[in-house]
Amino acid sequence: MPSFEHLIEAEYKASFRTEKVVGMFDVPVKEKLSRLWKVDMPIEEKDWQIGLIVGASGAGKTTLAKRAFPKEAYHKGFKWGANSLLDDFDKSLSVRDITDALSHVGFSSPPNWLLPFSALSNGQQFRAEIARLILTGKRKLVVLDEFTSVVDRTVAKIGSHAVQKFIRKNKSQFVAITCHYDVEPWLQPDWVYDVSQETFSWGCHRRPEIQVQILRCHHKAWRIFRGHHYLSAEVNRSAHCYVAIIEGQPAGVCAVLPFPHPTAKNIRKEHRTVVLPDFQGIGLGNKLSETIAKHYQSMGFRFRSVTSHPAMIAYRAKSPLWSMDRKPSRVRRDKWTNPAFAMSVSRLTASFEYIGERKTSDDVNRNRMDEMYEAVDY
Repeated sequence: MPSFEHLIEAEYKASFRTEKVVGMFDVPVKEKLSRLWKVDMPIEEKDWQIGLIVGASGAGKTTLAKRAFPKEAYHKGFKWGANSLLDDFDKSLSVRDITDALSHVGFSSPPNWLLPFSALSNGQQFRAEIARLILTGKRKLVVLDEFTSVVDRTVAKIGSHAVQKFIRKNKSQFVAITCHYDVEPWLQPDWVYDVSQETFSWGCHRRPEIQVQILRCHHKAWRIFRGHHYLSAEVNRSAHCYVAIIEGQPAGVCAVLPFPHPTAKNIRKEHRTVVLPDFQGIGLGNKLSETIAKHYQSMGFRFRSVTSHPAMIAYRAKSPLWSMDRKPSRVRRDKWTNPAFAMSVSRLTASFEYIGERKTSDDVNRNRMDEMYEAVDY
């Protein structure tokens, strides 16, 4: 497998202009119009799922990859034209299959799933393309050129991390070709071939640490996030709101309200949690929710949450930090009279209570509600 010599030569045809440039810059034509690669990529020596071919623009990444891998492995992009992104996926796939795949690649915004592909941001298009690509399941090996080339670098790094998790979950083989070295630790490839350096190496990088600041904020900050929540675009004005900041940019928000109960007065409930599309795919929503839950628990409150988001339900059902007190179901119609349940009647929801770090009354630290939090190493 990929250990070979590859020679490329371009025929030089003299013209008045080309001869002028050759003379002006003293260009050694024969040397500059040919290149010989001696490639050693011993990828058959180990089992692998993700490979990365990286190098500067013009270094020969695509040329090398076309020699190393079969033509049918190359993905040239899908045709998108349906009125909804969802309807562009193969008709044999269930809605659950599609939404699960989109969530796993870090595209977890149900309102945007209803839009056509052309209306999405570059980052969302990138993730949708990957989800559809993996779901086709027709090719064991997929080679994708210009990986992350058209997206913001924050999206590229976070998106790469989400993509690698999905690929490994589906036990696929994927080779990314890119000129951007910054995605390497986020994609966590099993092997890397650097075309510029002509070097091959094994190894899977650990994802870089992400530092998040969580701050108390005014409810008006919800305006930044409201278009990305799957329920109402409004937030209760009496809610306590907390914003997550990554590298100086707002990334997510969590809003909390008192939980109405006839006898227990020390319960708080999660009202809204939203992560902006550029930061989806790294578990920020769950981390934000748990950090806020821990904060309220430390103040002597119980913390509950009701959600219909499949990814969040799946995560909490397995987490030792949460206890599911109602499995996914629809709220009984006789609870319509309670505004707290009004929006949960027509959809499947699950109810959880945070049980993470229970403390005795002597351990309760009644922090000020405007305290800053920092979540590091996740």
